[in-house]
Amino acid sequence: MSNELFYHDATKLAELIRTKEVSPVEVVQAHLDRIAAVNPQINAIVTLADDALDAAKAAEASVLAGEELGPLHGVPFTVKDSIDTAGVLTQRGSPIFKGRRPDTDATSVARMKQAGGILLAKTNLPEFSYWIESDNLLTGATNNPWDVTRTPGGSSGGESAAIAAGMSPIGLGTDLAISVRGPAAQTGITSIKATHGRVPMTGIWPRAPRRFWHVGPMARSVRDIALAFAQLAGPDGKDAFASSTTSFDAGIGRQPFRPLRVGWMVGPGYGPVDPEVQATVRAAADALQHIGIHVEQVGIPALERDFALDVFNKLHVMEMKPAFAETTGGHEDLMFKMSSTMLSLPDTSMKDYIEAEQAAERIRDGYADYFSRYDALITHVLPIPAHKHGVETFIIDGQTVDATYLQGATVPLNVAGLPGVAMRFGTSKEGLPINVQIVGKWQAESTILHLASLLESVSEVRDLHPRL
Repeated sequence: MSNELFYHDATKLAELIRTKEVSPVEVVQAHLDRIAAVNPQINAIVTLADDALDAAKAAEASVLAGEELGPLHGVPFTVKDSIDTAGVLTQRGSPIFKGRRPDTDATSVARMKQAGGILLAKTNLPEFSYWIESDNLLTGATNNPWDVTRTPGGSSGGESAAIAAGMSPIGLGTDLAISVRGPAAQTGITSIKATHGRVPMTGIWPRAPRRFWHVGPMARSVRDIALAFAQLAGPDGKDAFASSTTSFDAGIGRQPFRPLRVGWMVGPGYGPVDPEVQATVRAAADALQHIGIHVEQVGIPALERDFALDVFNKLHVMEMKPAFAETTGGHEDLMFKMSSTMLSLPDTSMKDYIEAEQAAERIRDGYADYFSRYDALITHVLPIPAHKHGVETFIIDGQTVDATYLQGATVPLNVAGLPGVAMRFGTSKEGLPINVQIVGKWQAESTILHLASLLESVSEVRDLHPRL
């Protein structure tokens, strides 16, 4: 049984623990053994929580005593290394923060623990969570478990690789423009970037620009991210953006009160997209159509008028540069590639900044217009499957673009603050995962998780786990 435990999802593990079929100690030990076996190839785990087995023994005692158990009781979880964990190293992917041990948990970590979860380990990331590959001077580069010559993405690439490789059933990542959805797509797992403010960012760094940052769960099943999101959502009295008291029910099997209308698109407005990825999005749309949901191809004119990636770049540089300069001041010899790049970028002029703010409003209005007629939108997550390490220029569907264009379909949701689920629905000719993105209107997480669950149930993907 222990040899199979590391590929059960968190919901199943919680059920097995609750019914005393396995103990939390067995589950935690199985994942520690898996880390020892495969992490040397992947480098996803950067720190183990010293007290994970002690916490598992305490969780086992609670089960045997018949105590009331949380929905994740005894289930191990991992956390991106930009998220504070009390007494456990949180080094933010930089030698500048080497040896840093926070005194308190981030709100999201505390809520996972309150649900019964056991902190297992911290996972790798780019320097300051700021790039689409997970590499830094302190803990090195993370490899994709499907092909170690490729990246698992960034900035939550360590988290995605750990979950895909069976080193963790569920975990927490953060998302500024792509960072829980892109890595999920590159490793074939599932994640959600919820509506902005639904999950507090308290205890997570960097905070600038706060209006674009999100924290969200990553796992191997839709039901797991629904369960985790139900624990994470809600104000904490510290993050002013996290003000919504709208509740969320983790039950995703209920039928909506009326027929759903869904659109699908791969462009224009996102940049070029590989034909295999386009075909996967179309296949997901067809699958929903086949089970009786109204689906049609659509366009969003606002995304064609204002390219969201350009808008985002003009806005966030003004806020990120001062934060990077303050952090790296006096430590210039410890900076990695992205700090140097950020500090070398020209400031956005006030005229361009104001124009970008107005463009962001037009994008939000464009989505509002779209969602007045539809309940969800299906798009790609990434325009290509996982790419080789260090590639900076790509030819996609005949067009040459730089690496930032990989964010073309994800960053609009950060600009608009809308929720999006990334989930696998296809496989490339090279055997790499291809994910789709299900986008919802403001605070409509239940709708997109319902649709994701439907797609998961009809998926024909068979090779679910990398061979390690």
